[in-house]
Amino acid sequence: MQFSIQREALLKPLQQVVGVVERRQTLPVLANLLVKVADGKLTLTGTDLEVEMVASTPAEQLADGETTIPARKLFDIVRALPDGARIDLKLNGERAALNAGRSRFTLATLPSSEFPTIEEIELVEKVSLPEEVLRDLMESTAFAMANQDVRYYLNGMLLDLQEHSLRCVATDGHRLALKETQLDSQVSTRRQIIIPRKGVNELVGLLETGDGQVELEFGRNHLRVRRGDVVFTSKLIDGRFPDYEAVIPLGADKQANVDREVLRGALQRAAILSNEKYRGVKLEFSPSRLRIMAHNPEQEEAVEEVEAETPVSDLSVGFNVGYLLDALAALHGEKVRLNLRDAQSSCLVQENDNDQSRHVIMPLRL
Repeated sequence: MQFSIQREALLKPLQQVVGVVERRQTLPVLANLLVKVADGKLTLTGTDLEVEMVASTPAEQLADGETTIPARKLFDIVRALPDGARIDLKLNGERAALNAGRSRFTLATLPSSEFPTIEEIELVEKVSLPEEVLRDLMESTAFAMANQDVRYYLNGMLLDLQEHSLRCVATDGHRLALKETQLDSQVSTRRQIIIPRKGVNELVGLLETGDGQVELEFGRNHLRVRRGDVVFTSKLIDGRFPDYEAVIPLGADKQANVDREVLRGALQRAAILSNEKYRGVKLEFSPSRLRIMAHNPEQEEAVEEVEAETPVSDLSVGFNVGYLLDALAALHGEKVRLNLRDAQSSCLVQENDNDQSRHVIMPLRL
């Protein structure tokens, strides 16, 4: 096996696949990338048995073959080489020789036969949508995923594929983030899958803003995303996601419209004096006004007042200020609408003129 390639042409696919490789591995071969030359192109594959990333790129002076090379070392060498360097890599027995200008490197390899690859997925549904839209869906909800929760099905993101729409939903039990988009094509059957946290993070890092399209292939146990020369595959979490629609408060008739940036600034200032453990702030609604209050065990207090389009009076509810700020950061509109039912209800936060994004935050007793 051998190939010759410009440094920049190799660096991009390396960056895409090296993030999947865990630094601490149970199997030595999982610290390596599968490097394969076949069909006139170079293909790099990284996996941790849960997520797999495959990136292809054209190269020159090709000789077919495959091996596995230490991922982090190969990436660090290529990244440290000067711009414009031409890289020649050749397999000599159990060693890979990498030459670039006056630099010479010899890397240990492991047989490609030891490298695990995710089996062919049993395709049950396939949809196509703009890459920029999928990235926005996932970025706008990923922050609400649980992290190492015993309810393992919360440590990931739900993709809810409906007849004409795709929803991304994440929750950690204290807050919920939902965003949806309409699909051009109709789906035969509703499907719900849960992508693990690492898969979500890798996929968000892979997707770019642009006018490209991505294909989502839904399997029984896997999700596969095809984007140009990169194929991403993730195993799914085998569990049942909570009925998230039941969490969205119904009949939340007490509403307040507020300027998003003004509210963010007021919350950020009030948060400075909130209790470090609970990070609670109290929202007090009165006609045309919203008051934000925070205090801590040192008897310090912050009070902020902002203008609000609301007829509500004599309603006060406590919330975690971090959750409110995360929700506001994920929204894009100039104005946001806070929807509440009573002093014990959760708060539904959404853009004033757009129902595609919805954020639900559970109340705090202060």
